[in-house]
Amino acid sequence: MPDTLPSHAQTVIIGGGSIGTNTAYHLTKLGHRDVVVLEQGQLTSGTTWHAAGLIVAGLLKSEAECEIYTHGRDLYARLEAETGLPTGFRDVGYLQIANNDERMHEMRRVAPFMRRFGINCYEISPREAQEMFPIGDLSDVRGAFYIPEDGRANPVDLTMSLAKGARMGGARIFEGVRVTEIMAQGATATGVRTQSGQTITAENVVICGGMWSRQLGERHGITLPLQAAEHYYLITETIPDLPRDLPVLEDPSTYTYYREEVGGLMLGLFEPGAAAWKLGGIPDDFQFGEIEPDWDRVGPDLEKAYSRVPETMKYGVKKLFCGPESFTPDLAPLVGPTPALRNCWVACGMNSLGILNGAGTGMVLAHWIVDGLPPIDVTGINVNRFQRSEATPAFRRDRTPELLGKLFGQHFHNESPRTARNVKRSVLYDRLTAAGAYFGEGNGWEQPDWFAPTPEQAKIDSYSWFRQTWFDWHAEEHRAAREDVVLMDMTSMSCFLVQGRDACALLSRLSCNEVDVAPGRVVYTAWVNERGGFEADLTVTRLDTDRFMVVVGENSHGHTEMRMRRHIGAGEFVTITDVTAGRTQINVHGPKARELMQRVSGADLSNEGFPFMTAREIDVGYAWVLAYRVTFIGELGWELHVPATQAVQTYDLLMEAGRDLGLRNAGMQTLNSLRLEKAYRDFGIDVDNTDNPIEAGLGFAVKLDKPGGFIGRDALAAIRAQGVPKTRMLQFLLKDPEPLMYGNEMIYLGDRQVGYIQVGGYGHSLGGAVGIGFAELDEPLTAQIVADGDWSIEIAGERIAATASLKPLYDPGMAKIRC
Repeated sequence: MPDTLPSHAQTVIIGGGSIGTNTAYHLTKLGHRDVVVLEQGQLTSGTTWHAAGLIVAGLLKSEAECEIYTHGRDLYARLEAETGLPTGFRDVGYLQIANNDERMHEMRRVAPFMRRFGINCYEISPREAQEMFPIGDLSDVRGAFYIPEDGRANPVDLTMSLAKGARMGGARIFEGVRVTEIMAQGATATGVRTQSGQTITAENVVICGGMWSRQLGERHGITLPLQAAEHYYLITETIPDLPRDLPVLEDPSTYTYYREEVGGLMLGLFEPGAAAWKLGGIPDDFQFGEIEPDWDRVGPDLEKAYSRVPETMKYGVKKLFCGPESFTPDLAPLVGPTPALRNCWVACGMNSLGILNGAGTGMVLAHWIVDGLPPIDVTGINVNRFQRSEATPAFRRDRTPELLGKLFGQHFHNESPRTARNVKRSVLYDRLTAAGAYFGEGNGWEQPDWFAPTPEQAKIDSYSWFRQTWFDWHAEEHRAAREDVVLMDMTSMSCFLVQGRDACALLSRLSCNEVDVAPGRVVYTAWVNERGGFEADLTVTRLDTDRFMVVVGENSHGHTEMRMRRHIGAGEFVTITDVTAGRTQINVHGPKARELMQRVSGADLSNEGFPFMTAREIDVGYAWVLAYRVTFIGELGWELHVPATQAVQTYDLLMEAGRDLGLRNAGMQTLNSLRLEKAYRDFGIDVDNTDNPIEAGLGFAVKLDKPGGFIGRDALAAIRAQGVPKTRMLQFLLKDPEPLMYGNEMIYLGDRQVGYIQVGGYGHSLGGAVGIGFAELDEPLTAQIVADGDWSIEIAGERIAATASLKPLYDPGMAKIRC
């Protein structure tokens, strides 16, 4: 280990666990050799040392998760040959079992998706599973899935091997050095200060401090909503004849994983109702530490864990371990550049998967630092997705107990968190509750998911991958939107008022479409990066010469604001104000929307007086509201941005005026089904930073010849110059009305697997499940191939015939919108 800290480094990494050493290793592999790693204790002394070392895939439901996982598994399998230090990696195999039909259906849906991305996950019989795991009682198991290449590693050995690999590439690693301050000039990180007062200046500062990261970030205005929780595992005494190559077994019904450990069996708990640890902050000197086990609390969970392996109760307990692991509110890591400080990066919040996902995360962050852009979709892991409210002590206290069980238990497509709710609510919440709303949670917002006939019926007793109790109620909402008129509370949409002398220049530089338009015009546009990949899709409305309103989905709130602020040029004058909380967005859409609005407003709402894609202030009852004639569902209508102080009155007025028109409330399930019938895209859901507008079918909103160009213009011009793309986003409608699509179902053209569905719903107007997804061929994907092809979608192992289309299958000519 080097003795003297340098005064400068290109990159300083704070933390020497799995994530810090992986990031250093991958930076040096990219030729970024001037790297310093500072560890406050010893390498692995935080939580890495007590990790179980599982290298198992679980059920991965995004392309990014698969890429992160497979990179790590493949690296760990060869790392010893590179560094000469053992990693303990053994591909003993991995079993996932199911003891109910819903879990089997979930695994059958996900396994083909995982296989597409190099994870050899295949179904085996209960008998085969029992033979592989003879120590267990699998008598209630309906089926299992097995990955032979998965296995386990020794976390300490692995980290030491990574550290050596980083040193071989030029990195310097210092132990016993605590960082107390991230130095900054203005809003730019310039280096670090240690507990001894020594400073190291740096172009990049990277927080890889594990469960200490939140409190370090908090001191510098960086929001990192992660919380340590108690994590338990038990190791039995030696069990005679227990195979050393016993596969790792995961059982969501007991919330437990099982693996061999030095001749005994390890039972690792991810129990519901876990306990948060040290809400106020982690002690700096907590090294190789353990937590006193709470036997009373975990006793019932251990009993359940033993029920899967009752034979092991004959043997004593060698160790009941309790140690901390850190978790995030949505069980995804925190990765990327921080909004608060330029040149400050973060990789933490690994949700007890720091060994498993450390290599892939380190690879992603290293490329992001060196190349300026990440190599994979990062919409689900970007640190800028959270706001400060999700990092309060109360939020962390309330959400954390749910997280361990949620990570390891059975999953459903529409399941929302149960804890730490009501973070953000529309002022219409009480009205919607009385109207029968069932609320889901989206980015901290309470959002009406669907409406029951009565408030008492607005509940879910049990989730399902098949039709649920609310399906028919949702269908009625959908039909009302297509035949009558609906009202949607879309207050969760994020709104930014962008003003100033250079506001137009900033937004023009970011936008693919032309936003230098007349006041009152609404422009739909994508924002892309230098490679042409999406960074947002949103609307920009010009309110006046130097005043614009940017409206974007709530999932992109932090990213959109950060992108605008980071691209204000030197000498430019632009102010950006988040006005989301001061207004309520009420959407009125459907064939009878104009008739309803004319009953409550004196404004000219005719097609001539208020054309599509325009905005103006109108009266609605006693209120003046900013009305946008736009749609995300494919029907005539307006989005009304109402002052929050007048929103309840406006809602009541609309509901009373529309009573005889068949006006209904509609929720997010209906928004999704309606927009999918129109094949509307949604950044962060079905397009991401690795996709581009040309292949996504949004070329109409890309103006390559606009004055001054835009960020990513040359990349998109090169893509367009190639002619008909080989990869294109298509809309799919199942010909069988029974199956359901949610996303990740495989797309087939004849017998060729050519892609997967990004997101699906049920097209009640089209008569079947509908979804959108990218199909990729070796040749140009022409309109004739789309129209004439033999298309099908694989759902839980069954191929279902489908219709594919480049244009929306519902109202392709937009007649209903422009009327």
